[in-house]
Amino acid sequence: MSSDALFEPLPREEVTKAVERRYPSRIPLVRARWWGEGLWNQHGERLNELGKYPEDTVTLWANPLDIGRMGLSWKAQRSGRGHDSNCIIDDWAHLDEFIEKMPDPEEDPQYDGLIEQAAKLKASGRYILFGWWALFFERPWGIRGMENLMLDYHLEPENIHRLHDALCEQYCRHLRRAARDLGPDGFWTSDDLGHQTQLMMSPPVYREFLLPYYQRVGDCLRELGMHWWLHSCGNNTEILGDLADAGVDVFHPVQKHTMDEQSVSDIYGDRMTFLAGIDVQHILPEDDPAGVRREVRYLIDTFDREGGGMCLGAGNGIVGGTPFENIEAFLHEAIVYGAEHRGRFAR
Repeated sequence: MSSDALFEPLPREEVTKAVERRYPSRIPLVRARWWGEGLWNQHGERLNELGKYPEDTVTLWANPLDIGRMGLSWKAQRSGRGHDSNCIIDDWAHLDEFIEKMPDPEEDPQYDGLIEQAAKLKASGRYILFGWWALFFERPWGIRGMENLMLDYHLEPENIHRLHDALCEQYCRHLRRAARDLGPDGFWTSDDLGHQTQLMMSPPVYREFLLPYYQRVGDCLRELGMHWWLHSCGNNTEILGDLADAGVDVFHPVQKHTMDEQSVSDIYGDRMTFLAGIDVQHILPEDDPAGVRREVRYLIDTFDREGGGMCLGAGNGIVGGTPFENIEAFLHEAIVYGAEHRGRFAR
């Protein structure tokens, strides 16, 4: 691959090779130019200079459950910003109505715009992701509030299963419509299942209340021929095998200082692809460009296997306080060293 071609977005076939561990020409960059809180205020228009570095996927974003369209008979409780401020279902007696009023994806007006976008993107030959944030932990967290949800796993198991079953059916209906009308290559979603030291719930609780619905989504995606990309912050080590079994193809970000990158790669690298995320908490904002480049090389050396199985991105949104030079060092090293490392495995 010529030096100029390195900086061109990869065609969908090359990203597919990386996901399926089939010798891509270079390591794809996915959600690498992810500008988080305060970054634009800090660097402004200068960030546009980084547009010379490719993003190798494009995403069609959807809202699978527009609660504002549901016409609920009660008023949701909101006390500020973020998931914890929400309690859409403050009384489980509202659950029947909540399920009954979930909008029909076949009549969802957001697809009018998505179909137009998809047609343009498919003509470009790019790898297309379709998806949304929040699946079976983050969305119920937003529906019930964190404190309620953690108690619900123990006090309201039947209602949690009913909510998850309804959400799962809603998600799969959206995925089927997206496959038919948009033709994406993969599905992007999130559930921040871990925190800095361990899972947000015990593995048995995950396996009882979330895993069955993960498996149903995985079955649906396999039927539709779409890859599954999952973002989950924190320490997910204890359930990576469960996620692979459920059908997750790409896991992001393998958060530094919470998960052991080498053991994760050694144990699971033949079962899933890793969208390795550079550390946005410490290394990217606090190190110097040489240290950032060193970390990029470490991630590539750790996760890039002979057949492929690696993409590279930011661990989460790159926040204000991050030096511009560090962001550019990350993107440049990801392209140049990523292509060099791939070259060792050229077939």
